[in-house]
This record gives sequence, structure tokens and C-alpha cells, in this order.
Amino acid sequence: MNTENRRNAPARELAYVGLAVALITVCAWISIPIGTIAVTLQTFAVCFIGAFLGWKRGIAAVAIYVFMGLIGIPVFSQFKAGAAAIFGATGGYILGFFFLVLVPALLKCIPVRNKWARTCMLCAGMVAGISVCYVFGTVWFMVVYECTFLHALSLCVVPYLIPDAVKLFLAAILAVRLERYIN
Repeated sequence: MNTENRRNAPARELAYVGLAVALITVCAWISIPIGTIAVTLQTFAVCFIGAFLGWKRGIAAVAIYVFMGLIGIPVFSQFKAGAAAIFGATGGYILGFFFLVLVPALLKCIPVRNKWARTCMLCAGMVAGISVCYVFGTVWFMVVYECTFLHALSLCVVPYLIPDAVKLFLAAILAVRLERYIN
């Protein structure tokens, strides 16, 4: 790495993380209310960021995103913000984003040259990550609303399985197609 690249490295890292936070935020604002929890593109953004930028940048982006929402900047779905959004019914899913970004990011480290195999591997990682996010968020929802596990699943998971599967697949394809442009 030459001297100029070393000088620009911190600025590049900040730019990547800042753009990732902006992507999560914009994707949170794109929502379709279909039930208790709106369908947003947040899961797409978080999965894409993990698979594209890696675990350090991904965790940093999610942490900054959650912090911004916690201090009152309206970055969450439906322009919500504050402690009430974090500790409310969907707060467990927001905190589950840490798992959702981490699993595909760790799989990104495995050297697989075949693009279809890499896409399938990242999809599998995203499914594992979103499964943990679902569990974390569903248990959180059960505690907030004092409901049964089956009731929480029927409200918070089942209606979102197909939209999330599509988003994860698209995030994996996009991450693999664009990875040659990231360093």
C-alpha cells in the first residue's frame, strides 16, 4: 500500500460505513404496512452490507444506525426514533440486525471463486442470520405483548418469510456482483 492509500484509508472506511448507515436508513423508510410490523427493505440493506462490506464495517454501520435512532434521529421504519422504538414491539428485530449483518459477513471471508456457489453460500448465511434475528425479535415481541410463541410467530414471522427470502436472494446476488469494486 503506497503512502497516499494509507493516508486515505480512514476516510475511505468512514465513507463506506457512512454510506451503509444511509442505505439502512433509506431502506427503513421504504415500507409497506401489512400487519403489526411493516415490510421494509432494512433486511435487504443489512444483509447486503454484511456480504458486501464485511463484518467490521457491517457491525459499525448497524451500531451507528441503532445509536442514531436511540438518540432521537428518525432513522427507523415509519420515521420512528428514540428509546420507545428500541424498547417497543419491534426493538428486538432492530437489535437482531447485529446477527443479521454478522453471519453473512463472516461467510464473506471464505474464499469461494465460483459466483453461484458464493451466492448460495451467502444466501445460506443470510438465512441463518435472519433466523437468529427472527428468534431474537419474536421473543422480544412476546415479552412486550405478553403473548404466546405461536401468536407472535403468526404476526411477526410467517407473513414476512416470502418477502424476506426475495430480499435475501437479491442482496446475495448484488453483493457477489459488486464485490470486485470494493477493497
